[in-house]
Amino acid sequence: MASNLALLPEPEPLRAVTVSRDVQEFDLLIEDMEAELGEAWGDLDFVEAIAFLRQDEAAKLEFIVIAADVQDEPHLPQVADVIRQAKRAGLKVILVADGLGPMSLHELLRAGADDFAPYPLPEAALHDAVARLSAPGSRKGNADVFKRAGADAADVINAENVGNEAKLPARTTTGGGAHSEGAIFAVQSAAGGDGGTTLAVNLAWELANASKSDAPKVCVIDLGLQFGSVATYLDLPRKPMILEILSDVSSMDEQAFRQALRTYKDKVSVFTSPADILPLDLIGPEDVVGLLTLARSCFDIVIVDMPNTITGWTDTVLSQSDLYFVVCGMEVRSAQNALRFQKLLKSEGLPVERMTFVLNRGPGKMDMTGKARVKKMAEGLDVKFHAVLPDGGKQVTEINDQAAPLSTMAPRNALAKEIQKLAGSLLEAREAINTGAAPSSAKKPAKRAIFGLKFG
Repeated sequence: MASNLALLPEPEPLRAVTVSRDVQEFDLLIEDMEAELGEAWGDLDFVEAIAFLRQDEAAKLEFIVIAADVQDEPHLPQVADVIRQAKRAGLKVILVADGLGPMSLHELLRAGADDFAPYPLPEAALHDAVARLSAPGSRKGNADVFKRAGADAADVINAENVGNEAKLPARTTTGGGAHSEGAIFAVQSAAGGDGGTTLAVNLAWELANASKSDAPKVCVIDLGLQFGSVATYLDLPRKPMILEILSDVSSMDEQAFRQALRTYKDKVSVFTSPADILPLDLIGPEDVVGLLTLARSCFDIVIVDMPNTITGWTDTVLSQSDLYFVVCGMEVRSAQNALRFQKLLKSEGLPVERMTFVLNRGPGKMDMTGKARVKKMAEGLDVKFHAVLPDGGKQVTEINDQAAPLSTMAPRNALAKEIQKLAGSLLEAREAINTGAAPSSAKKPAKRAIFGLKFG
């Protein structure tokens, strides 16, 4: 018997995987995968796929197939996240869609899907899609995929316009030389007055001025629809068209988006909050995805200033972000809110690994018990602060009232210096990802979690 067992063939190595809510609902896809690959394929759901695609084994695959239908439309950010993670792993992505509308298709294609096949699958559709991906130089634009999807002519024209890279500004490719999507950093205060907007505005300014020759193009989006103050911090007027755009984000194109932006000293572009107080449910998850996707395609770095309130699209911003900064103060109120926020995200199964906690107004170097108090707060939250920003004093409030970044009027302020260091570490991580080299400061334990994330 032992000799017979020794003769059993070893299982074939995986060549591809399917990713879906439930692959049994795509029985024709199962048949085509077996016809194309035999037993050399597996199936994952969307949560399992995110974890798998971050492992080294994922790079050995030839391609992945993502199957989605109308029931997945409320969770399109999660589907798009799987596509982006697959592209980071260097894989080709085939999208099999059942009943998805043109806007949903466009969103997933912009996330990085390489080819499309409608469901129910026509005869040999999957085989043809695999062949197209295998053929050198055969990748075509979104418009070509839309035509195969049977979209209307207007949708094809829109896909061609939005996908036309010649219309985008010259993108910074620090050290890498290749075009890549921009990074998204979201900033949210754990409690009112914790300094989230101050960090967002000054971080954007430092990133935009990091280099005289190849500094990234930076955009700040203020999603505080009721009391957003990014425009106030930079003394920028709010355009009336912001309300029109937010009321119908689905119809916004690149031209309308650029017209809505204000520019601060030709360095930072700002999508301000509306001039009037609006309900937070004016926009939904799909609107936020469309806004952030367009901003990501136009800028190297997008910083989103979030409202303090948890909204119906907070999870969407988290899923779209490369890093989600939660700014805490050294007080019980802020610590409790941060703990409740983290508990909520974990209970919903959201990617909490993208959250990074920042302690604002931390104890000074002369405070002998400061480190112990910071450590105690971190242990209470079960987190590790990736940055401890010092208290800049009254000078910070005075400069904010004068509507200027800190480093322009108080370059020696301790808070300004620390935000410069934070911006430098983010840019260093971005450059390391583009070049494939390890960041020089990756040995610093305090920054390891930040450098472990891939941007764009």
